[in-house]
Amino acid sequence: MTTFKKITSADVEHLMTIEMACHSHPWTEKTFKSCIDGRYFGFYLIEDNETVGFYIGEHVVGEVTLMDICVAPSLQGKGYGKQLLTHFITETKALAATKVFLEVRAKNISAQMMYINQGFTETSRRTGYYPSASGFGYEDAIVMSLVV
Repeated sequence: MTTFKKITSADVEHLMTIEMACHSHPWTEKTFKSCIDGRYFGFYLIEDNETVGFYIGEHVVGEVTLMDICVAPSLQGKGYGKQLLTHFITETKALAATKVFLEVRAKNISAQMMYINQGFTETSRRTGYYPSASGFGYEDAIVMSLVV
């Protein structure tokens, strides 16, 4: 059974395991906790009593930014990212937002394809935005948007 649950501060420690496994430069627990309430919203996905992944969004004046989206590495490639993204877009519409933005690493082709398949288009590029996974140099971010 698939269930989405709203993220609370009490969930952060548990979700940090996924955050740390997914990113070469993960958020700190403090940063994660700062993205829970107010203009931020987030949900995590549970499948058969196992936490699969989560997302965090930021809503400001009719626009939403996807701040973070993660699926546990052992569960990637099974459509959970798409489920999380679809839920995120539904929540965005419920907030009456008209535009959604996100940034994705230029080398993360699978994520880019997921976003493109959901209607996102590339709007710009931020040169040297992300530290490289190796720790040497930087990687470009592709900025994408979706009109909802």
